[in-house]
Amino acid sequence: MVSNAPLRIKSITEFHRVAGLSSPLHPLISLVDYSTVSNAHEKNTSSTVFDFFSISIKRDLTNKLFYGQQTYDFDEGVMYFLAPGQVLRLEALENINSKPSGWLLLFHPDFLWNTSLSKDIGRYNFFGYACHEALFLSEKEEETLKGIIENISREIQSNIDQFSQLIIVAQLEGLFRYADRFYNRQFITRNINNHHILSKLEALLDDYFDQKKQLLYGPPSVQFISEKLNVSPNYLSGLLKTLTGLNTQQHIQEKLIAIAKQKLSTTDLTVSEIAYELGFEHLQSFSKLFKNKTKQSPLEFRRAFQ
Repeated sequence: MVSNAPLRIKSITEFHRVAGLSSPLHPLISLVDYSTVSNAHEKNTSSTVFDFFSISIKRDLTNKLFYGQQTYDFDEGVMYFLAPGQVLRLEALENINSKPSGWLLLFHPDFLWNTSLSKDIGRYNFFGYACHEALFLSEKEEETLKGIIENISREIQSNIDQFSQLIIVAQLEGLFRYADRFYNRQFITRNINNHHILSKLEALLDDYFDQKKQLLYGPPSVQFISEKLNVSPNYLSGLLKTLTGLNTQQHIQEKLIAIAKQKLSTTDLTVSEIAYELGFEHLQSFSKLFKNKTKQSPLEFRRAFQ
């Protein structure tokens, strides 16, 4: 019987045990050849939660991978990042005879203790995407990362000494910087899908104001928009910034200003009434936003049409 409760794996040693591997060489970090991993635990649960970081490249999966809101069934170089507490859901594929391959790097937050990466890791958005977007790698990009992974592997295989942590952390920092670059490239090269999200954003904002939801809930929030588009707030803002130069909050503000301009120039509604219709609780908040965006007060803008 399949359990609906996620399987929580609290340590790297526990992961090795449930995956049918020998004990890790280090309790806080491990590099695994994915072809050696038993997926027996995956057949007994619909999802898994790790209490440590996971970075991996997997090919020829025998499972359909539900990574955040997206589904992946792939055999190309796809890399994904999991932060502690995020959910990875797997669904067995039928009639699959291929053997999965790739690598899996696991490291516990305690491994980063007393290093600069301990606090800096939070600035890498791919760990904050809540697994909504995997990283699609070219052959050249994958080779670049493979070199870093081989360096980490050699260090783990060596006798652990006082320099090991700092050397491995330096390699991780290099890996993250390359991943940052490759993600930015992905925002640009995957234009069709990205512009589709932009179109959906515009339609979503139009629908929100057409249905006058702002009267009940106020102006749409970044969280609301990202949930409707099935992407995380950080990912959506990064994507929109790359495509348009504006983040999600700025897109919402631009929509509010466009509607305000239309009402100021074509209706007799007072500024207070317009602010209310846009979902603002306080007139001052609306007036301040309008002036910041247009360099004019609402009344100054209206006078230009009189």
